[in-house]
This record gives sequence, structure tokens and C-alpha cells, in this order.
Amino acid sequence: MRKRRAAGPAQPIRAGLLGIGTVGRGTWEVLARNADEIQRRAGRAIRITRIADTAIERARAIAGGKAGVTADAFAVTRARDIDIVIELIGGTGIARKLVLDAIRHRKHVVTANKALLAKHGNEIFAAAQQQGVMVAFEAAVGGGIPIIKALREGLSANRIEWIAGIINGTSNFILSEMRDKGLQFGAVLKEAQRKGYAEADPAFDIEGVDAAHKLTILAALAFGIPMQLDKAYTEGIAALTTQDIRYAEELGYRIKLLGITRRARQGIELRVHPTLVPAKRLIANVEGVMNAVLVKGDAVGPTLYYGAGAGSQPTASAVVADLIDVTRLITADPEHRVPHLAFQPDQLSDEPILPIGDVETSYYLRMRVRDQPGVLADITRILADSSISIDAMVQKEPGEGERRVDIVVLTHLAVEKNVDAALRRIESLATVVGRVTRIRLEELL
Repeated sequence: MRKRRAAGPAQPIRAGLLGIGTVGRGTWEVLARNADEIQRRAGRAIRITRIADTAIERARAIAGGKAGVTADAFAVTRARDIDIVIELIGGTGIARKLVLDAIRHRKHVVTANKALLAKHGNEIFAAAQQQGVMVAFEAAVGGGIPIIKALREGLSANRIEWIAGIINGTSNFILSEMRDKGLQFGAVLKEAQRKGYAEADPAFDIEGVDAAHKLTILAALAFGIPMQLDKAYTEGIAALTTQDIRYAEELGYRIKLLGITRRARQGIELRVHPTLVPAKRLIANVEGVMNAVLVKGDAVGPTLYYGAGAGSQPTASAVVADLIDVTRLITADPEHRVPHLAFQPDQLSDEPILPIGDVETSYYLRMRVRDQPGVLADITRILADSSISIDAMVQKEPGEGERRVDIVVLTHLAVEKNVDAALRRIESLATVVGRVTRIRLEELL
């Protein structure tokens, strides 16, 4: 019996890199450092042969003559000698035009751009489907954590019940520091900016917008629905105080900014907000700039994915993993590739996204009241009238000479619009001072 001759090496995959900033440089370095390992995994070499960046001299210095450099990104998306376009520019303006142009010219695309996909993913995936090319986006959520791969492939046997994730490292760092050091939000934000964890304009991070982009992508993968960023409820962390963080800790909880998406009876929940989580849960103990995503499947139960959610090398890890995946499948029939959003394009669901008023969860309520008889009775009556059951109630001791006290209430599951109605009545009481602080609570069972 004659031995089969080994096939000769396949031609290298030629990639064009759009943007060689922090993640772009990391991608260049990982591809160079692990070239042999990557070739053994992918079956052929992967080389960046063209780079587009407006900082041409810096790009040339990084490339060291091993790739052509241009300021014209469209020259890369239209180049005949490019197989895959890596989009690491960011934003939703020129990046959208470039990605669609690459697809139009039948290039596969790898991107880390969560905002682009959350806003324009439906258009981009439809165009890619029509052209028979792949759009890979592991680096768009969770940095180096392979959460996209897990949802698209590893958990595909499961009916996903819910996802809860710490998917913004800046906010998690701020909340961790507030808890550990007892500092107020403003002081910790300045520290985060000094350390480079927060931008000069940190609005996208602290207002929950960045997390909403990522959650929109995760929800589409989990439930087979289109991207619907405009329907995501988004609430940031700027209003949180060390007082509430301390009270939560005393009650056995930690406050985290969570992105939560859940399959409910009447639709899909899609919400980002500060959340009390039992301190004994693993996700409650994720500190600093780290990310973690908890996924509950009907067959597998809860699964946790933890790691660095940003940074040059961790994000580059995900970008290069996508390059390897695309390289493995580049000659495959498009009908036999893993669908972009895990479900077949003609099988996407039209389940509605629930408005926040229809969401059912538990609540932490803190109110400042005058220390006099009848206050607790008034509050409990109003909550009962709105079908809100109390799980625990704590009245804090007043300070010396102080005639006002804090009351903290933890509720059982309640519908948000009922809680809204109850809080309006409670805040109208003459014995209640100022606004009631409301933070949602999730047991994550």
C-alpha cells in the first residue's frame, strides 16, 4: 500500500489592517510572535501585507518594511491581493463605510468594533450573507474572553435563559475602588483617568453606553434576534454613593454595573444598570478592570467566562483567533459556516424587547425619613398597595442629635412600573426627605 504524499503548503492568507493603534499593534505583535503556532493551527500562514493608518510614519516604524503602509484605507478594502480586512479604527462613521466596502469587494472582515455592530450589525451581516463572506467579531465583547465563540458554538445545544455580565472594566474598577477605599465616585474617576483606565471623556463607560453596545451583541447571539441597541435600557454609575455600597455590603451584596438580557414570558429583557448581587456569587468577586460574563443555559446550567476585557494583547488574542477561524473556513461553502448571529439568517426571532417598566426583578430601596412614629407603617402600606412584597427592612440608627434616619428595604420580585408608582407615593409623604434611591437586585440563580 503506497503512502499518501503530503500536500504542499497552502498560500499564506493576506490581511489588510485598518488602524495600527493599541489593538492594531498588539495584533501585529501576536501574529509575528506566534507565527509558527498560528500556521499549525490555521493550516496556512497569516500575514498582514497592507496597513492603513493616518499616522503613516508611526505605522511604517511598527511594520519595519514588512507591510505596505498607506493613509487611504479604501485602497486596502479594494486591493485584489487582500483576503481579510481587519477593522480596528473604531467608531460608526468611516468604519461602517470601510467594512461595507470591504464586503462589497468580497473581503472577509474581522472587527473589534462593538459600537459599529450594535448600531449597524443587521445591515453588515445582511451584506456579508449576500456576498458570501464572513464577519468575525470575537474581540467586540470582553476583550480576550471567548464569549462570542461560546455563544455561537459551545453552547449551541442550549436554550439560553439569561446572561449577566460585567462588560465594562472602567466602571468595574471605579466600583471596586469605591468599595475598597470608601471614596466617592468623583475621586475614583479621577484616579481611573490618571491610571489610563478611563478616557478624558468617560461618558460611554460610566453611563453604561459601552456595556449596552456589548449586551446588544450578546442578546442577538443568545436569543437569535436582530441587533436592537435603541431598545436597550441604559443607566450608569455616576449617582452611586459609598453609603449605598456600604449598606449593600452589610446586607451581603455587592454592587456591580451589569448588562442583563433574559428570556421573559412576554419578550426579551435588555438592560444595563447598577445591580446588587449576592457577595457569595463568583461574579460579585470580579474586581478591578476585569470582565466576567455569566451565561445560564437550560442544559449546562450557569457558566462563567472571566478575563481581561480590554488592552492591547488580550484584545489582539481575540482578533487573531478570528483570523485563524476565517482562514480555516475561507474555502468552505458559505451555507456550511457558523451563522454570524448563531442562528440561521432566515430563522431570527421577532420576540419583542421589553420596556423597562415591564421588567420584573427585586429592588434595594433606601429612603431618608423623619424619625417619628408611623413612618414604617406608611411605607409598608404603599408597597403592599402596589403588590410589592418586602424581603427585608432595616432602619439605621440615627446619629447623635440627628432626627432623620435611613430605611433600607429589599423587595421580592416586583414589576418595575409598580415600583415606580410606589416610589412616587412614598416621596410625596411629608415624613420622607428627598428622593428614594432605587437599585435593582439580581440573585443570579
